[in-house]
Amino acid sequence: MLLSMTAIDKSFGGVRVLTEASLEIEPAEVMALIGQNGAGKSTLIKILTGAYFRDNGDITFEGKQANFQSTAESQTAGIATIYQEINLAQHRSVAENIFLGREPKKFCLVDRNKMCADARAVLTRFKLDIDVERPLEDFGAATRQMVAIARGVTQNARLVIMDEPTSSLDEREVAVLFETIHALKADGVATVFISHRLDELYAICDRITVMRDGRTVAATAMKDISKVELVRTMLGKELTAFTAGAGNRSGNPRETLVEAKNLSAGLRVRDVSLSIGKGEIAGLAGLLGSGRTETARLIYGIDRRDGGTVLVAGKATAYNEPVDAIAAGCGFVSEDRKVEGIVPDMSVRENMTLAILPRLQKSGIVDRAAQKAIVDKYIKALGIKCASPEQPIRELSGGNQQKVLLARWLCMNPRLLIIDEPTRGIDVGAKAEILNLLRSLADDGLSVLMISSELEELIAVADHVTVLSDGRSVAHLSADELSEDRLMTAMAHQSKAVA
Repeated sequence: MLLSMTAIDKSFGGVRVLTEASLEIEPAEVMALIGQNGAGKSTLIKILTGAYFRDNGDITFEGKQANFQSTAESQTAGIATIYQEINLAQHRSVAENIFLGREPKKFCLVDRNKMCADARAVLTRFKLDIDVERPLEDFGAATRQMVAIARGVTQNARLVIMDEPTSSLDEREVAVLFETIHALKADGVATVFISHRLDELYAICDRITVMRDGRTVAATAMKDISKVELVRTMLGKELTAFTAGAGNRSGNPRETLVEAKNLSAGLRVRDVSLSIGKGEIAGLAGLLGSGRTETARLIYGIDRRDGGTVLVAGKATAYNEPVDAIAAGCGFVSEDRKVEGIVPDMSVRENMTLAILPRLQKSGIVDRAAQKAIVDKYIKALGIKCASPEQPIRELSGGNQQKVLLARWLCMNPRLLIIDEPTRGIDVGAKAEILNLLRSLADDGLSVLMISSELEELIAVADHVTVLSDGRSVAHLSADELSEDRLMTAMAHQSKAVA
């Protein structure tokens, strides 16, 4: 046995988050670790890697008792962790990020030539050809994710923990990652693979450990559990399907709230047109790099457009910066919760009410009673699981963080909500809750622009979908035209034409 964690208990502020949790991994094994947000997966991993201290329980690693006092100790012992929220030095070069803290030395100085050469060599393993001397911030989310993975696998680890490693990767990059996992397995290295994409688990994992409500509720071979049984075990109940066919999905036209015509900005957005009706969900689909996020940023005023027009309620509008969009009643939930969404050290209360603080002030002082009433209302309405409104948001699961960000904009009663990858990195139960919530909000009159890589989500809740390819809008599909085949055909058609 490479790793054995048994009877692990952990509490935060009197709230029990782990109860007799367990995890066992054999050498060279690929172990899936799955559970709803808040099930205790992250806490268990952080205890293993020395980020948290357990209250009770035993841990053995490579046959020895393990009680790591820091993440550095766990790394030295042979455990590498690649977190979902990429935690790298954005202003440092790619090579520096890969070897940060392990830089090759020559005469007591960093040997930059060797560091860059070694960085190129390891990235070649991932079929990634980039300038390793450029700052990491110059590259997109997918490249940053691959750099984080490259850093993890170069630490001569015996166990590599990957938390949602494919969340920012396209199909080709996922295939390369899987090849790397197979290579690690051949070298005797074990992998803990945390993902909410069930197809990935069945494609790459040998066994699976399921957690629910802070407990380990199942551990079995992947071949011995069906997808339906897996979901049932994870949720502790039958899965309720997404609400489909609700609201204005009959195709009847709605009054247009936002209309974007021929938007362009550099090479990422070349010619995009779309519309968003009042009280409907307009979907935005496309492969990685198609210009989806960039289009939303242009509409919201985060980036400046080179050409095109945006009409809001029939009037030409140019939000010069997000504050203009906020003042006009528009909210934006970014796909990157950590960097562009939450303020991790602030509380749930503070994060939720950031956008409406000016409304809560009296003579420069925040009306705490009014603030508390709003926070309590949305914690209840959205089912946000937290110890209290004063709990730091960083301690919440990804799904609950996403709900807090939704509440941030809902409490200002917006007329338009732009939401980018609303279910990225959250479990299937929370995913259904959030999608049904968005559908309900649209039925109540909120206009939503929803960007998603998950085609089934768009099919489930969108009134219509605009498909982008290579920075251009190539198809507009109504609700009764939506299917995975139609969406994928639209994505592929223009790509082939351009090529």
